[in-house]
Amino acid sequence: MITVDDVAFLRSRHGLKALENASALALTSDSLIADVADLRRRYGDRASALAEVVRSRRRAVGRLREPERWLLTDLSLQQATTAVVAAHRAAEIARRFGGAVVHDVTCSVGAELVELADTGGIGAVIGSDLDPVRLAMAAHNVTGVTLLRADALTPTSTADVLIADPARRSSGGSRTFRPDDFSPPLLDVLTTYAGRPIVVKSAPGLDYQTLRARFGFDGQVQLTSLDGGVREACLWTELDDGVSQRATVLRVVDGRLRVEEVTDLESDDVPVGPAGQWIIDPDGAIVRAGLVRHWAARHGLWQLDPKIAYLTGGTVPPGERGFAVLAQLPLKEKVLRRELAARDCGSLEILVRGVDVDPDQLRKRLRLKGSAPFALVLTRIGARGVAFLCEPGWRRPA
Repeated sequence: MITVDDVAFLRSRHGLKALENASALALTSDSLIADVADLRRRYGDRASALAEVVRSRRRAVGRLREPERWLLTDLSLQQATTAVVAAHRAAEIARRFGGAVVHDVTCSVGAELVELADTGGIGAVIGSDLDPVRLAMAAHNVTGVTLLRADALTPTSTADVLIADPARRSSGGSRTFRPDDFSPPLLDVLTTYAGRPIVVKSAPGLDYQTLRARFGFDGQVQLTSLDGGVREACLWTELDDGVSQRATVLRVVDGRLRVEEVTDLESDDVPVGPAGQWIIDPDGAIVRAGLVRHWAARHGLWQLDPKIAYLTGGTVPPGERGFAVLAQLPLKEKVLRRELAARDCGSLEILVRGVDVDPDQLRKRLRLKGSAPFALVLTRIGARGVAFLCEPGWRRPA
């Protein structure tokens, strides 16, 4: 376990050189024992800390900006917000609360702080955490912010806006999805700062409907995805122009960030009808935010079934992936096997919504022996299971 003394060493000139030397080692699972022994001969008791930081930096590539300069641990990295998501949130805070003093009450090693500090339109940035080791690391990772040691449930500033990211992993790294098991508990955070603008990160699987119905949360719920993976549900106690549900879809395309946002203020008037030329599976943030119909209305799509998230239409929205429909078939394995064999199918992507089918098991049972690639979209229309045989997925340029 890394200590405050370890961090002080790592921040020193000698420690920075030691990190540089350690970064030249493989430090893989196969070489770790020998590499740590080498570090121990050269740096004594600091060897484990050096190995932990270097290995964590390598895992942080693509997640944090300039990961080679960070001090962090594996667990703090698992809990850290990806830089693209944190930067987008910081810009949103600046837009909503221009000139505000922002206090991250669970700042850890500073993943949110560094983006807040680099965003124009924010007055000042404060970070606090109960863990002295993480605070010491944050002092190295972020400049131009005020750092305090404090419990997140003990208000320590009069900041205009607060941010909290309760830990959703145990000390062993396993995830927890119950708000009462967050550290600190989600409802305790909301209660502690009741009446003040606060932004609380949570798990993407958060049951926000129960949060609203049982606990009276009346703010905005924002679901955010990055490159197709849903990263978080974010609770804003302050509404923005009356929006209560919001989906933010972030994609990095050719080095540039593409952002699409959908809200519950948009029309959700879409028809239900037979499959068009394309089937589109909406981004997970849109699905989890309950905004499938709103997004469909925006792009002129319609639903195959009013309770299923698959959409269909004559075009694929910019930047999205669609499946060109070749045939609609009954959801019967004999029929599917015969059709796929006739088309010389050798590889098959299978998408499933609304029916109880294991794609991997089905693929094995279909006994594909050909060479052509296809996609199979399995779903339900009313009470009837259906299969759409499609060309391989195609992404329309943004």
